[in-house]
Amino acid sequence: MSLILALALLAAPDPTPEALALGRRLAETGTFSTLIPGVIADEREKLVAKFPELSDADKALLRATADETGKAQTDRLMDAIGRGYAATLSIEDLRALVAFNESPAAQRWRAATPAAMMGAMESVGDPDFQENARKAFCKKTGKACAPR
Repeated sequence: MSLILALALLAAPDPTPEALALGRRLAETGTFSTLIPGVIADEREKLVAKFPELSDADKALLRATADETGKAQTDRLMDAIGRGYAATLSIEDLRALVAFNESPAAQRWRAATPAAMMGAMESVGDPDFQENARKAFCKKTGKACAPR
């Protein structure tokens, strides 16, 4: 299935400049872009924690460097996602989606999303899909009961 999608994308004409611009706006106003800053901050602090021997000044520089790296990677990611949207959605759909994503209601929705997702993850429990599936399989069959 993914091969068919890849071939279809390769065969599709290049998106127009308008489609690319709208795709980028859609990416920048999407749910994923709302979550990225939190992920970057979390990863940044995990990185700093790996180097307790650094001075406070060096830790501050590492944090700043991580933020710069995160910004550059996010920029490339938004371009790539935007290009994907531009290649697969019509101009009309792009315009409608961007209009919604830039609306006050959508902005409030995105602002609420990280807390809603964290709350959902806490209430659902352990999100380790593979381990949970292995445990369920073990319970049903008595097989694959040792974690790997």
